Amino acid sequence: MTEQPKKKLFIKTYGCQMNVYDSERMAEAMGGSGYERTDTAEGADMILLNTCHIREKAAEKVYSELGRLKPLKTLNPDLKIGVAGCVAQAEGEEILARQPIVDMVVGPQSYHRLPELAAGGRAAVLTEFDEDKFAHLPARPSPTRGPAAFLTVQEGCDKFCAFCVVPYTRGAEVSRPVARVIGEAEGLARQGVREITLLGQNVNAYHGADGDATRSLGWLVRRLARIEGIERIRYTTSHPNDMEDDLIAAHGDCPELMPYLHLPVQSGSDRMLKAMNRRHTAESYLALIGRLRAARPDLALSGDFIVGFPGETDADFEDTMSLVRAVHYAQAYSFKYSARPGTPAAERDPVAPDVADARLQTLQALLAEQQAEAQAAMVGRETRVLVEKAGRLPGQLAGKSEHLHAVHFEADLPKGEIARVRIVEAGSHSLRGEAIGG
Repeated sequence: MTEQPKKKLFIKTYGCQMNVYDSERMAEAMGGSGYERTDTAEGADMILLNTCHIREKAAEKVYSELGRLKPLKTLNPDLKIGVAGCVAQAEGEEILARQPIVDMVVGPQSYHRLPELAAGGRAAVLTEFDEDKFAHLPARPSPTRGPAAFLTVQEGCDKFCAFCVVPYTRGAEVSRPVARVIGEAEGLARQGVREITLLGQNVNAYHGADGDATRSLGWLVRRLARIEGIERIRYTTSHPNDMEDDLIAAHGDCPELMPYLHLPVQSGSDRMLKAMNRRHTAESYLALIGRLRAARPDLALSGDFIVGFPGETDADFEDTMSLVRAVHYAQAYSFKYSARPGTPAAERDPVAPDVADARLQTLQALLAEQQAEAQAAMVGRETRVLVEKAGRLPGQLAGKSEHLHAVHFEADLPKGEIARVRIVEAGSHSLRGEAIGG
């Protein structure tokens, strides 16, 4: 029997690491229906837009992209176009109404049903939260990210920050069962993965889904560290209120847990934190940072900040600047507040755009200065780099340090090797090193 040629699947991914993971799982789900991923939309048999709804005008960007795809549908009427992810969850039927070229609208909890939608003959919307998609997804083939891979362990959010749509698009906090997480991690290790990043909207809210509250993220990190082949573990994104004692301790006593932590705070003003419904204070956040650094003194910290939140004054903004100076971030992400429809903050009077712009520039200048200092502090130090790919120059390799720095150096090593490297030069976004012992 002649084997049928593979159909081409193009996925465009917007947003966070969880969407990157979801796109990989979508491709794997469609693999059983005869599809393989392609890097271009032209000539594809199916196009999926895996969307993010966090930033302003996210939906309009999706509609704009769909407009650009319309000629491809004209050329190939059999082309299937789907919108997945958080914009799909938020917009639902409206997407089909506004863009008739769309065949499928699939929320982030329903993408395991993509194969049946692709086989159907009429446009469909699936945005339910009523089943565990992971129980229906196929076993994972070889990962596409080489020696480092993402692994979702928790989804959803119960925090209801006043600016955020995640509780509405991703649903309530749900943890994956321990056995399934371990099984997926063991499968990745067999396929050559040496570093796993555990993902969740509030990943440190993980609690096993087995009815055992002791199976926390700290417990899971230690359990995964016992898997042969797994030498590095990271996790993101965390909430300060879910940073439990055993996870803090793991930063000091589990060598596989890398010394890098993304811990968003959003503001240094207690008044703004209350308005954001963050349920922690600047003082409690700084105390938490102190405990983490006591457990792991070389811990590199990253954070998220929103400036121009409704009601923010000059004094509130200065409190944020003071917190940044106190923490000294190795890396951070900062944004001007953008109203998300349906969230409590969207109904409040905004800060004047020019004021918010000026504050953002001031904050980003300080964060850039701190990042440059953190990069420069690496010069002369030895680090261990996981080789992920070839560099831009002949003989050059590129990978990540324990502290998540991008490092390039020259050596004759295979992908997946962990090399000892001495840093000799710091750039704004990467480090240059020399291999030690070869």
